[in-house]
Amino acid sequence: MTTMAGPRELEYLAGVTGAIKSAIESVIEGKPEVVDLAVTVLLAEGHLLVEDVPGVGKTMLAKAMGRAVDCTVRRIQFTPDLLPSDVTGVSIYRQERHEFEFKPGAIFANIVVGDEINRASPKTQSALLECMEEHQVTVDGVTHRLESPFIVVATQNPVEMEGTFPLPEAQRDRFMARVSMGYPSANAELDMLGHHGEHDPLAGLRPACDANTVRSLIAVARAVYAADGIKEYVVNLVRATRSTPELRLGASPRSALHLLRASKARAAISGRGHVIPDDVQALAPLVLAHRLMPSAEAQLARRSPADVLTSILGQVPVPAPRVATSSNGSWPA
Repeated sequence: MTTMAGPRELEYLAGVTGAIKSAIESVIEGKPEVVDLAVTVLLAEGHLLVEDVPGVGKTMLAKAMGRAVDCTVRRIQFTPDLLPSDVTGVSIYRQERHEFEFKPGAIFANIVVGDEINRASPKTQSALLECMEEHQVTVDGVTHRLESPFIVVATQNPVEMEGTFPLPEAQRDRFMARVSMGYPSANAELDMLGHHGEHDPLAGLRPACDANTVRSLIAVARAVYAADGIKEYVVNLVRATRSTPELRLGASPRSALHLLRASKARAAISGRGHVIPDDVQALAPLVLAHRLMPSAEAQLARRSPADVLTSILGQVPVPAPRVATSSNGSWPA
């Protein structure tokens, strides 16, 4: 029998996540929706891709998230000459002991900040594939597990900018969600000049919880109830992206799993023990859009994957709320 998240666990989760978001928002001015998504991805055991032009706070968001949780944090500056072994680690032969010793790379941390990930070569980017999906690293035939929680928060500049490489489709698919920072409002930018101009905002940021607490919160989010109707809705949305002529590459089965996990985490943060269609609809553009590739006709019509997703969300029937029972598995009203 599946254990469901209880009211006490959900109340505790809401309190801790509220403290985490407050800590991050003390550094990131005027971007509550971006902070909400970052915490949601953390509880859903996913990875976050932050994409935008330089100077809008992408790296600051990733570093603030690392400071808000008292756990191991490593930063990787991706450059064209970065090697895969710099990320995963390398085995060094110790002559005095006549044996190889494994030196862990920067990926061995709870929160890995990958700065400007698309400035590295595709070979180095691909070194993250096993780490992100299987939470392990294999070097010289030996597998090393990565400690939970494990999240990669990567920043990326638009591919039109000089010195960037597009992320491989397999790697984009491993990021649970992609978000764009955008420019701050005039008031938020004015506050930033007042606060950040006098001192480093990260210096005063105190952790809101530790790694053990995050692991317990992940377990609570995982136990949030998703009825059969909600799961069918997720599958129908994903399958619709594969059949529309406006997309030449639709969403993968992995994306359906990521969308459901993120919806559970969003529901838990909202204090609900069950997923509703609003959770799925709010997260679908953030979870699915970066995995899709528009057709030539859609590009000529200047229809982005986000535009296509908006149309799909309007066409796929939304499940009606019903009272849950042990027999029908419907989601609660």
